[in-house]
Formats: sequence, C-alpha cells, structure tokens
Amino acid sequence: MQEIVQQIKGKQTARKKFPFLLKEGIIFPPQLNLEQSSSESTAHYKSEILKGNKFIDLTSGFGIDAYYLSQNFNEVTLVEQNPELLNIVEHNWGILNRKASFINQNLEDFLSANKEYFDAIYLDPARRDQNKNKVFLLEDLSPDILQIREKLLSTADQVVVKLSPLIDLKYLISVLPGIFRIEIIAVKNDVKEAVIFLSEEKREGIMVNCTNLESGESVFTFTFGDEENAGAVYAEPEKFIYIPNNSILKAGVFNLLSERFGLKKLHPNTHIYTSDQKVSNFPGRIFEMESIESKQVKKKEQFNIISKNYPLKPDEIKKKYGIKDGGESYLIFTQSKKGKIILKSV
Repeated sequence: MQEIVQQIKGKQTARKKFPFLLKEGIIFPPQLNLEQSSSESTAHYKSEILKGNKFIDLTSGFGIDAYYLSQNFNEVTLVEQNPELLNIVEHNWGILNRKASFINQNLEDFLSANKEYFDAIYLDPARRDQNKNKVFLLEDLSPDILQIREKLLSTADQVVVKLSPLIDLKYLISVLPGIFRIEIIAVKNDVKEAVIFLSEEKREGIMVNCTNLESGESVFTFTFGDEENAGAVYAEPEKFIYIPNNSILKAGVFNLLSERFGLKKLHPNTHIYTSDQKVSNFPGRIFEMESIESKQVKKKEQFNIISKNYPLKPDEIKKKYGIKDGGESYLIFTQSKKGKIILKSV
C-alpha cells in the first residue's frame, strides 16, 4: 500500500513538475526526492547552454537535470550515493531510451579514484545540515564546493553548480574564483535557482542572465559590476508603471534597469519605474496607472494590492481601507521621492 501511495503521489507531482515522465512503466521515488528535483522547465533551460562530448552529473538524484543537461553530449555518467534511487533512475532511463553509465558511489570517493576528463561536470549540493535545517553558505553545503573546487576544475572544462536562490551574489563571487557565468532562474516570477558556471580559463567579466520562464519575457543580461557604474533618473509617477520580475530584483540591478530601458525610478529604495510612453519589452509587469488620494479608496471595493517600500503589508492595507481582495484592478501602495503615494490602475 505504501508503494502504491508513493507512485500516486509521484504521478501527481510529475503532472505539474516534469510531465515528460508520465509514461507507462516509470517509477517514482519517495516524495522528498521529488521535492528536491529540478522542474522540467528549469532543466530544459539549462540544457540549452551546455554541449560537448562527455558529461557527468555527480549528484544525479532523481536525474531530471541530468536527463536534460546531457542531451547535447555523446557520453553520459550519473553518480549517486543512494543505491535505491540510482536503480530507479536507471530503470526510468531505460523506459525513456536514454543511455548512460550509472555509478553508485559517494562523489568525493569518485573524484579521488577518477582518471577520466569531462567537458562538463554538474552538481547540486545538499542544502540542509544534519538537523535538516536549510543552509546557504558554500562551506555549509554537502559537498563543500570550496574544498573540492580545484579537483572539479582539474576534471572538466567547466563545472556547473546549482545553488539556493537565496545566496548572495557578491558573497559568491568573493569566495569562489573562476565563476564566468551566473543564471538566475525564475518560473512564473518565483526564483527557483541560482546556477553558476566555473572554469580555469581566463575570461573577461562575469555574465549574468536573469530569466523568468513561462512568462514570455526576454532574458535580461548584464556583466557583473555594471550596476556600480549605472545611474538612475528619478521622477513622480507618469502614465506607465513598471515592476521588474523577481529574478532581476534578486540580481539587484536597479539603476542599470533604469538606464537600459530609459525609465525613471520613483525612489532610491522603491524598485518601481515609470514612463510617459510604454516600453513593451520590459522584463516584468507593466501597468497603466494614475495617482490617487487615500480618501478616494472606498470601502468594499475590490482590488489586487501591491505594497513596495511602504509601511503596511497588503493584508494590513486591506484591513485599514476595508478593501476586498481580487478582481482585475490594482492598487499600488509605495513611495516616491516626495513621500507615500497610492497608484490605481486605469
């Protein structure tokens, strides 16, 4: 019965997270393994970046990332220390007609004994400590990337590491030499992953891509450090209001966004932008709005509430003004350089 429940839950997860596995004969592991796996959309996005002859995933888990990232390689190796999980992946890859070498071993032991050289290594370190608490710093991950960095880079042309979306980019670059690319990946405006690319090859600058999958938005690309040289123009709200997607907010390129799209910022700490003419290719939400007085907000009206750099949270605003949640109209509570303002969608 427990096995049947596990398979039912697995199919339910697969429908939302990796529908390519909804095939006859596919076996699903326990729920924790499914939760720790990348989604099909993020794995597919990363697969478009990598190609070569030999690929290895040192922490294959349920194999979602490995399945997609290895598609542009001739030889594929999966290393996983959990024998039951590796057996499930090997079975599933047989159903999917994908070939690979499956190695049941701890990655540190594998690296110590390994004599092969790869075009790309991929790994997704465990981000929980012995007490199951979430950890974010590189030295707290398992494995510790800082300790095995040199061994990884002597084993492959490039090393790709999936990290928590909460990791601080400045910290990351300060402690880990060799980073040449960073991918900040959101799905439907929910930041899921920060993925770093390392190499021994000397390169100019660190390219950062901010992606919001399943949104139709274009990728926002910049070189790390560009923000320090960018300047923002400030103004009171004009006809159009712009709120960047969360992958860009994570990257912290607030002045660069203003400069790149020719938009004005409302306030140094309000990451909302404005213009009189619409900029259609902006990577985020665009509203046509007008400024209103607080007395114009009537009780029992229905609005979607957005609060940015404002003393009250959305629930507190709804309670204070007696606003019903939902509908098609928006109220934005925020601040400009002149003080607190309320914006209403037109």
